[in-house]
Amino acid sequence: MICDSEASEGVLGILFSANAIMKSLRLLFSVIFCLPVLLWAGTGTWTSPATGTALKYTTSEAVGTAAKDAEGKFMTVVYLENLGFRKIGQNSNAEDVAWLRAEGYRVIEIDYAHHEKAVSPYLNLDIQLINSALQTGSFCSTNSISADRAYILMEGYRLQRNVSYYLDDPTVYNLPDDYKTTVGDSLYLDLVYPSNPVQTVPVLISFSYSNSEHNNPNKRMYLGYTFGAFKDSFLEGAAAVGMAWAICDHPKYCAWGNGKYTGGANKSLASVEVNPDACRKVKSAVRTVRGIGKSFGLNGEVAVTGFSRGSTAASLLVGDKNVTELEDARRGRFAEESSRISAAVLGPGVFNYQWMEASTNEYKKMADYVAAFPAYGWQMQGAHATIETKESAPVLFFYNSSDDVNYATQAAYLKGLLENLGVETALIKDYGTGHSVPQDVENLRKMYDFLGKHVTLPTTDLGAILSDGQFPDEHFFDLYGRPTNEVTKGLLFSAGHKIYRK
Repeated sequence: MICDSEASEGVLGILFSANAIMKSLRLLFSVIFCLPVLLWAGTGTWTSPATGTALKYTTSEAVGTAAKDAEGKFMTVVYLENLGFRKIGQNSNAEDVAWLRAEGYRVIEIDYAHHEKAVSPYLNLDIQLINSALQTGSFCSTNSISADRAYILMEGYRLQRNVSYYLDDPTVYNLPDDYKTTVGDSLYLDLVYPSNPVQTVPVLISFSYSNSEHNNPNKRMYLGYTFGAFKDSFLEGAAAVGMAWAICDHPKYCAWGNGKYTGGANKSLASVEVNPDACRKVKSAVRTVRGIGKSFGLNGEVAVTGFSRGSTAASLLVGDKNVTELEDARRGRFAEESSRISAAVLGPGVFNYQWMEASTNEYKKMADYVAAFPAYGWQMQGAHATIETKESAPVLFFYNSSDDVNYATQAAYLKGLLENLGVETALIKDYGTGHSVPQDVENLRKMYDFLGKHVTLPTTDLGAILSDGQFPDEHFFDLYGRPTNEVTKGLLFSAGHKIYRK
């Protein structure tokens, strides 16, 4: 409804006559329907596993046209605010939330009221629960949430969605038939970055566990196969240690379990992702994030992480050797940028297909592919193809002994190869059962600590909570909630962010 000019007359001047009463009612409804959408926001409380307390939430609809996914469900941002550390973005929360709403997102704000445990990695516990709820399409009394496009942002962060990073080659997987004759579709990534930051930050990149494919909705954020089902919080939780993060389309652009090389039978590639195609794509993703990062408050340092098929993709970035066939400026972007990374955190994946048991599907399919294309032999397939010197990236591996035995073999192979070159490695083992990711605070802390050794985290007073300008010496804790005897006031130290625990 368009605002009625009668609203300017005011309620107080209305006379108590029948006509005046009707006029006042018209005025009342005119004012109500002209109120900003924010006043119609849903409110309530949500119990946080991190803090153990009920937190207030406010839901606000998009301003203007709402952004929706291919199924017509609402793209949603869960915005965690008033955390246990000072946000790196200098805008007010109201400014950043207004920006998100103007971009078409429904926003669910959760107010942590500066709780002492609203820090990393405790916040990961909340991320896990929130993603499980988002996966069902309902959270905080809000329904019709997109399972493909739902994001958890720390305060001070914004979102750049659908950044093109590589033009796919339709001839590699040859599927579907109507696609292999086109020039190819673009692969995309989503970047979550600090807005108006007090200091530039590094970025953590991951590759989706699910496939994107021609004529189907893009699935890089599909919660059923990425964050939600596996309760994987490591990537999104990186913002609480002062990093940006990006989630990219998986390099195998083809329906799951399908793909056929030229001359091969249908599904001849099954779950296998082949080089040089896969390597060219992941390298272009790094170059693209580094290239656009100058405009998004990034410092140029890049780390990668991955789980399962995403781990196989991310591992292709570990090596330091420049192999011409694995570089591609024609279909990729930002050829002038480096694709080198600072560190990797890799879950169970395939790093060398030749080290898979001969009875496995991966070994058999790759053997057939190599026989058909000997120029892209075993030596080209996998992370080891570019690992040459101690300048390769440090890697933290994680897996469970109760998972497929091949994953332990793969981790042992790549870990040994790197260590023999003098490259730092670390291992987290048996943190859970089966094919899963670390979900507990202790092991997540180890993973963030590993990243912190190899990228430059913010060194401003990010992390300090002010209490009347005082920082009692006996109440200092670092970013991870650990007590410290450090008494220097107002400064960070290398272990993390100082926090005043009330």
